[in-house]
Amino acid sequence: MRKYIRFALIVLLSTLFISQARAQKKDNCDFFDTVVNNHNQIFPYSGIPSAIELALKQCKAVDLNFYKLQNDWQNKTDGSFSDFDKKKLYGVTFYQKFKLPRNGNFPLDSLFQSIDNELKLGRKVIIALRVENGWPIFVVHKRAPNGEFVSYSKFGSNTLIIRNTKEIVKKSNGTEIMTYSTGL
Repeated sequence: MRKYIRFALIVLLSTLFISQARAQKKDNCDFFDTVVNNHNQIFPYSGIPSAIELALKQCKAVDLNFYKLQNDWQNKTDGSFSDFDKKKLYGVTFYQKFKLPRNGNFPLDSLFQSIDNELKLGRKVIIALRVENGWPIFVVHKRAPNGEFVSYSKFGSNTLIIRNTKEIVKKSNGTEIMTYSTGL
């Protein structure tokens, strides 16, 4: 009988310890991580609406199962940020910025300052990054201690993380971004 009671006590204490550890992990989890981990880019060329959906989910304007924008877009190959410029979707208005020639005159400092300002306000920034042979769409999530920006994208259910966003933008001589505001 003592062995049974000791075993039951060990199982009970282990269960409580594991439950507390899981609860603590959940409490410390960044909501954006939850959004990213539960989001998919459902078409190969739906990067722009996928990033818009991530922003909408981050703002809690839509639920985590929202994929209407990607379903409407599907594999549209001639789309751009301008398709969403000044569009109000579910209480969130999006703005295309830095649609300029990518060359030595691109205002990189101004671009990076704009991204910093948005992050300080608690908003993410949608950005096109030249990676290998294309320009996939990412969401700038945060500024790292070294000053670089950390950006996320989805490829199907796989999460892509870029930790050298500024470096990529500099090598590309600039890029455009999308910001957003909530409310009015």
